[in-house]
Amino acid sequence: MSNKEPKLRANVAAILRNREGKILICERVHIWNAWQFPQGGVDDGETLEQALTRELREEIGIEPGDFRIVEMRSGYMYMFPGGRKKGFEGKDQTYFLCDFLADDSKINVETEIPEFRGWKWIAPADFRKAWLPPMKIDVYTQVFGDFFGIQLA
Repeated sequence: MSNKEPKLRANVAAILRNREGKILICERVHIWNAWQFPQGGVDDGETLEQALTRELREEIGIEPGDFRIVEMRSGYMYMFPGGRKKGFEGKDQTYFLCDFLADDSKINVETEIPEFRGWKWIAPADFRKAWLPPMKIDVYTQVFGDFFGIQLA
């Protein structure tokens, strides 16, 4: 039996909140009705904030002036089913709650390497566990409890 710690990739995720208090969720490009927050890995030499800015630009086309970080929470982890993926066994995520300051017209999921097919604003209480792969359910349950004080349905 091994006591070795799993190798986790540092990752950031963005909860964008608009002026009405709704949050942005995006539908995965290759998985119908799979919705999530924009997220991605932290590259070597990047701060968490730099990774957040890069990921938001790469995934939904917004720039640093389009959002403001309100809160940051770390320690959300999940493991990949079936072992390693790209040299890692899972992800260690930091979530950022950000106010979206721009018009919706700035959001563009038709990026150079698209990860999403669509996006929408929803009330936090309207997010559903059924939209997630099993490996992410516990993390999203914690995130929604920590940031919004709600239980996911």
